[in-house]
Amino acid sequence: MGNLRSVEKALEHVGATATISSDAETIRAADGLILPGVGAFPKAMTRVRELGLDELIRERLDAGVPVLGICLGLQLLFDSTTELGGAEGVGLLPGGVAELDAPGLKVPHIGWSPVRWEKRSRLVEGIESETPFYFVHSFAPRPAEGDLLGSAAYGARFACAAERDNVFGVQFHPEKSSGAGLRLLSNFAGICVAAPAAA
Repeated sequence: MGNLRSVEKALEHVGATATISSDAETIRAADGLILPGVGAFPKAMTRVRELGLDELIRERLDAGVPVLGICLGLQLLFDSTTELGGAEGVGLLPGGVAELDAPGLKVPHIGWSPVRWEKRSRLVEGIESETPFYFVHSFAPRPAEGDLLGSAAYGARFACAAERDNVFGVQFHPEKSSGAGLRLLSNFAGICVAAPAAA
């Protein structure tokens, strides 16, 4: 849903070969998986399940293949959301997704906000803390404490990046975030090449 082509172009810009596909064999041949997305969580999860992507993503992760969720894709990696009455997610990251706590501010949060890294990570190597990234969202995840990778402020501080083993996710749009976003995508491509995926 949404930003597939812009993510593909950004990956090509950093030297990665990217393919947009929901074909099982194409996905099984990939060194890494990116789940991008914009829109509503429940509708997106319906589509993910129709295509069998939830099971396929779990299968590839179990085989050692890194996974990156972008924007709505990050949210889908969690257990559930409160959006539109609620829905279950893919469940690779424990925790839920809820509306931004931004009293008095316009939601969705649209624009550039500095991101503070909360721990070291291969994904953000070479990117300074408090670097601005571009956001478009009304909801944010509530990851387990050890999974929190980055946070930003819009009203209250909110989680905007998460990591657990080979599962990564960012709420912002790296493909629209200039040099820092390209560096993050390049780092992810490097993680994928280094990962010893099983067939």
